[in-house]
Amino acid sequence: MSDDLEILLTNDDGIDSTGIRALYDALSEHANVTVVAPASDKSACGRSISHAVDVWEHDLGYAVEGTPADCVVAGLAELGPFPDLVVAGCNEGANLGEYVLGRSGTISAAVEAAFFDVPAIATSLYVPADDETPYYEFEVTTEDFAEAARVTTFLAEHALDAGVFDHAAYLNVNVPLPDGEPAPIEITRPSKRYEMDAERNGDAVHLTDRVWEAMDPESLPDPEGTDRRAVVEGRISVSPLTAPHATNHHEILDDLAATYSSR
Repeated sequence: MSDDLEILLTNDDGIDSTGIRALYDALSEHANVTVVAPASDKSACGRSISHAVDVWEHDLGYAVEGTPADCVVAGLAELGPFPDLVVAGCNEGANLGEYVLGRSGTISAAVEAAFFDVPAIATSLYVPADDETPYYEFEVTTEDFAEAARVTTFLAEHALDAGVFDHAAYLNVNVPLPDGEPAPIEITRPSKRYEMDAERNGDAVHLTDRVWEAMDPESLPDPEGTDRRAVVEGRISVSPLTAPHATNHHEILDDLAATYSSR
C-alpha cells in the first residue's frame, strides 16, 4: 500500500466508536485516510439519505449529523479528496446474511460508494452472544479489533491491484474476535436465513431477530460456504458483492405486460 492511496473511512457506529479508530490507526500507517463519519450512532439505518447535514471538524476528520450514506456522498462529492477506496467500519457486531444487506448502515456506506464507481470494503466484528448477555452489551476493547484491522489493511493493500473489484463492487467482511493465531479467510456467500418475528404487547408490537438465537457452532443451520458459518467457526468471511442489484428478465413478465397493454 502506498502513501498515495486515498481512502475514505466511515462507519455507522459513530465517529467516536472504538472500531473506526482501530481502522484509522491501521490504515493511516500505509495510506492517506480521510474520515467522514456520523456524529452519533446510526446503526441499522440502511441507505437513508438527508437533504442537508451539519458538519464539523473532528480530530479524525469530519463528523456529520447524518447517516453513513450521507457521509459517503458528502465525502466523495465535497469534503475529501476523491478516494481510490471507501472503507466502512469496523462495526461492533456482525453483518451476516442476505437480509442485512439493505439494513446495515455499514454495508449501505459501501453500496453508496458503488454508485459512485468507487470500490469499497465493509468490515464488521462478530461478537458472540450467550443466553444471558446480548452481543451489544459486551465490553469490546481496541485489542478486540486487531484481527479486523489487520485483514482490512491487507485487503486495502492488495485487492485493488489484484483486480478484485473488476468482479465485485464491494466486499462484506466479517471477522471473529482475535484468538491467538491469525484467522484464515474464506470467500463466502450471504446466508439466506431469515427469522424475523413479531409479538403484540398492548399498543406495541415487538420485533425480534431470531437468527441470532441459533448460533451454536455445533448446531448451526447455515450451510458450508455461507458467511455466518465461516465466522462462527472462527474464519474471516469475505463476501464479494455487486451493486446495484441486477434485474432478472423473464418471458413470463413480458407476456403479462403484453396482456396488460392489449386490454
